[in-house]
Amino acid sequence: MFSRRIIQRNKTGAPAASTPLSSRGQKNTSLLDTVRQRLWIDSPPRHHPDTGQSEAEAQPGVISQLKRAAITPRPTPSHRPSHKDNAAEPMMEWMPVGEYNAENYYCGSSDDLQPFSVLNSQSESQMMLAAPSLLDDYYSNLLDCSCHGVVALALGSSVYLWNSETCAVVGRLAPNRSAGQASPHSQTVLSLCWSRDGRRLCIGNRRGDIELWDVEYGLSMKHVSSHRSAVRALSWKHNLLSSGSDLGHIHHYDTRIAAQVGTVTQQGAVCSLQWSDNDQLASGSTEGLLHIWDSHINSQLQKPITTMRQLTSVKAMHWCPWQKNTIATGGGWKDGEVRIWDTKFGTCVTSVQTNSQICCVRWSEEKKRLVTGHGVPHHRISSWVWDSPDLIMTHQLSGHTKRVLHLAFNKDASQMFTAGADQSVQVWEM
Repeated sequence: MFSRRIIQRNKTGAPAASTPLSSRGQKNTSLLDTVRQRLWIDSPPRHHPDTGQSEAEAQPGVISQLKRAAITPRPTPSHRPSHKDNAAEPMMEWMPVGEYNAENYYCGSSDDLQPFSVLNSQSESQMMLAAPSLLDDYYSNLLDCSCHGVVALALGSSVYLWNSETCAVVGRLAPNRSAGQASPHSQTVLSLCWSRDGRRLCIGNRRGDIELWDVEYGLSMKHVSSHRSAVRALSWKHNLLSSGSDLGHIHHYDTRIAAQVGTVTQQGAVCSLQWSDNDQLASGSTEGLLHIWDSHINSQLQKPITTMRQLTSVKAMHWCPWQKNTIATGGGWKDGEVRIWDTKFGTCVTSVQTNSQICCVRWSEEKKRLVTGHGVPHHRISSWVWDSPDLIMTHQLSGHTKRVLHLAFNKDASQMFTAGADQSVQVWEM
C-alpha cells in the first residue's frame, strides 16, 4: 500500500485521495521524496546476469525503479529466497512427446535429426543415438540416469527424457513461452541431477536459475533464482538440494520448507558437486582444489574439513559407493591422471597416468569397477579394477569420435550411457 501511494503520488503530482496522507501530502512532499531516496539507496538495482546491465537501465523510469527497489532486495550469497522467489513463473514447461514432435522444434538446431533417434555406426556400443546441439563444454553436467532407468539429457535450453527400457522419448522440458523473452543463451541448461528416488529432476541454467520438476506428473515444483552466475553442478542429499555456481558459491536448499538454509564459498568456480552416503559434500574447483565439507550446512563461517589439490580443474569426480572416505578424480588434458583419495587424511592413495584428458569418472558398485571417459587424443572409455593400492585397466571401449563428456549408469549397472562432443549418446551393455 505504501509503495502504491508513492507511485500514485509520482503519477499525479498530488497525494492519493483515498489515503490517510491526503490531508497532509501537499504540505510535506519532501517526506515522500526522502523515503523514496532511502529505499533506492538500501535496495540498489540488480545487475542482469547476462548483459551486466542493471534492471533500472533495462527498464528506465522513476516508477519502475521505485517498484523494484521497494520489493526486490539485493541478493547476497546468504540471501534466503522468499515466497515471491518460490512463486516465480516456471522457467520451463512440460511438453509430451506428441506435442513437441508436432511443432517440429527440438533444441534450436537446424539438423533434421531428432534427439535420441537411432544412428548407424560402427561403434562397439549396443546403440548410438542422436544428440543434436549437445553443448561441447567440459565444465557442464548434462547427462544423468534415474533409478527407474530414465535418462535426462540437456540439449541447448531444453531437457529430453528417454526411457532406457522402452527405448522411447518420454517428453521434453522446454523454455516457457509465456515467461518472458529471456535470451536463448541465458537459458542454456548447464547442469541437471535426479533425486535418489527418481521422481524429481533439478535443472540449473546459465542465468543462475534452478528449477525442480516432479517428472511423474509433469509439474514444476519450485523455481528459484538462487545464483547470480551460471549453475554448473547439482547434488541431492535426501530433501536437501545443493548447487554450485561460476562465482564459487554453494547454496543449500531445503525442498520441504522451500527455503535456502545455508551457503559456503570456495576458491574458483564450482564445476562438480556430490554428496556421499556418509553425509560429506565434495566440491571440485576450476583452481584444481577438491574440498570436502561436513553436513553442518547452516554455518555462515563454514570451512572445508579437508582440501586436496591436483594440477587441473576437479571436474571429473565420484565417491566410491562401497568404501567410505574414498573418492576418485580425473585430471584435464595437462594432467591426465586418475587419482583415488582418502578424504579422512587428505592423501592420494594411488594414481595412474592415462596420457589423455579425463572428462568424467563413475564408480559401478555392482561391478566393482571405476569407469573413466576421455577426451584428446583417443576419446575412449576405460574400465578399471581397484585392488588397493593398485588401479588396473581391464577394458577400453571405442565409439565416440570426439571427447566423452558425460557418463551415467542405470540402477543395476547393466547399462552405461555416455554423451560426447560428437553429439551422440551411446548405450553400452555392461
